[in-house]
Amino acid sequence: QVQLVESGGGLVQAGGSLRVSCAASGGTFNTYAMGWFRQAPGKEREFVAAINWLGGGTYYTDSVKGRFTISRDNAKNTLWLQMNSLKPEDTAVYYCAACPSSDYVGPLLAEYKYWGQGTQVTVSS
Repeated sequence: QVQLVESGGGLVQAGGSLRVSCAASGGTFNTYAMGWFRQAPGKEREFVAAINWLGGGTYYTDSVKGRFTISRDNAKNTLWLQMNSLKPEDTAVYYCAACPSSDYVGPLLAEYKYWGQGTQVTVSS
């Protein structure tokens, strides 16, 4: 099984940028599709973006299209989420997750078997 550790969260002003990372260990990273999810206080965890095992297929929720970019480097066992033009409504704990179906690039939370502990992103207005 794979272990996931997020980093790179922090406080940023609206309109700014931030990149969060997810380091994987203990498994074969390049066999997993990967996703980013987020959870704001008092809200359910929601899908943000996904990428297949090779990085050639990606999928984003509508609210982040054109602002966020998901990417991965299988040689480094690392997943990233580049977030630009951040808005206060992007404030949440961001989680990376691994899906055993390597080509899955979808939003279903149940498809993702392994989860990190999350990193806080706060966007001030």
